[in-house]
Amino acid sequence: MDNGKQRVDPDAFLSRVDFGAHQETIDHVNRKIFRAYRGCHPDNIPNDIFRLRHQVYCLECAFLHPEQYVDGMELDDYDDVSTHFAAYTMDEKLVGAVRLVQPNASKPYPFELHCEVFSDYEMPEREQAAEISRLVVKKSHRRRRADSVLGIPGFMSSQEPAIEFDPAVDRRDHTSPMLLLGMYREMFRYSEEGGIRYWYAAMERSLAHALKKMGFRFMAIGPEANYYGSVTPYVLDLHDLRRKLATSNPALAAWFSEKPPVVEHVHPSRMHVVRKPGNPSDIN
Repeated sequence: MDNGKQRVDPDAFLSRVDFGAHQETIDHVNRKIFRAYRGCHPDNIPNDIFRLRHQVYCLECAFLHPEQYVDGMELDDYDDVSTHFAAYTMDEKLVGAVRLVQPNASKPYPFELHCEVFSDYEMPEREQAAEISRLVVKKSHRRRRADSVLGIPGFMSSQEPAIEFDPAVDRRDHTSPMLLLGMYREMFRYSEEGGIRYWYAAMERSLAHALKKMGFRFMAIGPEANYYGSVTPYVLDLHDLRRKLATSNPALAAWFSEKPPVVEHVHPSRMHVVRKPGNPSDIN
């Protein structure tokens, strides 16, 4: 092609587009698009994210009262201090969302409003920590009919082996954990770039157990509490995660660290081309 560009094999690997307002990672193998909206006012976040949260938290789980929200969208005071991550199908249908919350020093983390921490737990510096919050997966993309709203099995026997990640296996169906892992990978990249080392999460023990099977060993930092159901506050050290994944699941570690090339996004054909270093963009 002209200008030193070459086509990207759409079935080969990841590619990334930077739109300024958000970044977009295209997972060609698993047929998903992941978008990160960083430091945006809620008015600049796609409404379908808030509608999916309303569908799950208000209508399906009845954790929140739907009459308290306008236009079928669930928003709260933490959305403007969050980075939002969303997963779409290749035909632009939202199937999952999550946010990383980093409130300022005068505002508690969301989990602190409902959970206590153990007296001997010392919380890290706030600029190094963020809370995983509002993790939702569309009903059609949950792994089994009996699964939780998060799209992964609600319970796994302790005798069950860890989930092995094999990048050579095609995982385009709805039964794999790739949707959840894809959103976690985007959060991981964002955290590494932004100096975030610790993730907080208030979640069911069954979810923490399922994540452990995938290599995410969250540590409980407080007792169980009633916060959108029975949940326990956890923390994950991302430095520890990277080190342990490299040993226990090197394929997943490599997949998490993969650096997608920046590409030009041409609508409507969705052609993806690599922009080589040193070549100026011809995008206006």
